[in-house]
Amino acid sequence: MNYLLQVQKGIDYIESQLDSDIALRKVASEAGLSQWHFQRIFKALTNETLKTYIRSRRLSGALNKLISSNERIIDISIAAGFESQESFTRAFKNTFDVTPNEARKMANKNMFINKIEFDAEYLKHINQGVSLTPEIYTQKEMLLVGVKTEFYSVDSEKNNMADKLPLLWNEFLPRVNDISDKVPDLGYGIVRQTQDKTDLLEYYAACEVTQLNEIPKGMVSITIPQCRYAKFSHNGNVNKINNTVNYIYSSWLLQSGERHSYGPDIEIYGHEYVPDSDDSTIYYAIPLA
Repeated sequence: MNYLLQVQKGIDYIESQLDSDIALRKVASEAGLSQWHFQRIFKALTNETLKTYIRSRRLSGALNKLISSNERIIDISIAAGFESQESFTRAFKNTFDVTPNEARKMANKNMFINKIEFDAEYLKHINQGVSLTPEIYTQKEMLLVGVKTEFYSVDSEKNNMADKLPLLWNEFLPRVNDISDKVPDLGYGIVRQTQDKTDLLEYYAACEVTQLNEIPKGMVSITIPQCRYAKFSHNGNVNKINNTVNYIYSSWLLQSGERHSYGPDIEIYGHEYVPDSDDSTIYYAIPLA
């Protein structure tokens, strides 16, 4: 599956709509991906969110207009998606370190933000030759019991992962023994899209059970359907897990010919996991179509 080509289609759509309202879901649709997966791949590739990129490209276009036309600044502001000239001026100065009026007087084209290029050379540059070879396996259907929250991940402007997930695990771990018929010595973090398929995600801290009896108060059950998975090791502190996820999405998935099934991603915590330690290993698995 050529994800680079798909992401480029999304970028091309953005470029064609810079003077119009741009819905993130529409960008992803043009690329043939769900909104979350497009944002996930985009963030992994560029280390910036999709909204940040769109704003940067609009500001770059606004700079071009300031230098090459006599269009009023208020009109340029509105075309760039800002509600007022004041908010546009603040964002412009934060980006270019000059006001729109100063930029118009300077006429310095070297201040442009260049459109990113997605190709093999770019990927090599951002990943510096890091290569992860996953275990491809078929995960049988799993029945899990645990606690659940909703959150926004690092590829969203509303990122609250650091606030939400540690609290969830702190709630879950003292209550593990309340779960009957659990499979011992393994814990799971389940990441999946919400039903409305925006960038809001669900996360479950859970254990596998051999059968579903009474669910402890405040907990929920979740079934992971049988699916092919690619499982990667993450060596190091778990708080750096997003680095591994970025490599999975930006390097391996983009060049493997595989496609994400849009099912749940799975974090696997076993006997190699050491909390708050660099001498720790967990596993991260993504479902394949």
